[in-house]
Amino acid sequence: MDLDRIKELLRIVAESGVSEVEIEDGDLRLIVRKNAPSVTVQQPGPAYPFGWPPMAAPLPVPAAPVAYPAPGMQAPAPVQEPPAAAPAAPAPKVGTEIRAPIVGTYYGAPAPDADPYVRPGDRVKPGDVLCIIEAMKLMNEVECEMSGTILEVLVENSQPVEFDQPLFVIDPD
Repeated sequence: MDLDRIKELLRIVAESGVSEVEIEDGDLRLIVRKNAPSVTVQQPGPAYPFGWPPMAAPLPVPAAPVAYPAPGMQAPAPVQEPPAAAPAAPAPKVGTEIRAPIVGTYYGAPAPDADPYVRPGDRVKPGDVLCIIEAMKLMNEVECEMSGTILEVLVENSQPVEFDQPLFVIDPD
């Protein structure tokens, strides 16, 4: 197939409504596509520190439902509620916090039916396993780095935890 014949074929395809022509001439195979599919490249979106987009703030909810009077009726006087008492400040924790080394799910025992690794009042030493944090289907043991007494366990079993979140309060020796 010569060049003039290919040019004539391209002109005919361009002027017609045909979007694709395939021609075989002996051992030569020619495919002409009028409108090839386009490829769009999208730039990556913003990166978030832990792979999750930030949560939107919750919408405000009125403290009490609003009642509207029926036509011809006078609206009732608004009820004045006494100011709420300030919540009592939690007692300051005495001791050292043991914090989560990774993001994941906290497990306080090696199995659902097993005893927990530690309870308040237990004595621990360096190397003792305090809990497991599951991250991406891997079970990571969190070991104690000091000796002392567990004063408080700050998270519940199967609770998600964030990096550097306090897990335990320990009174070091």
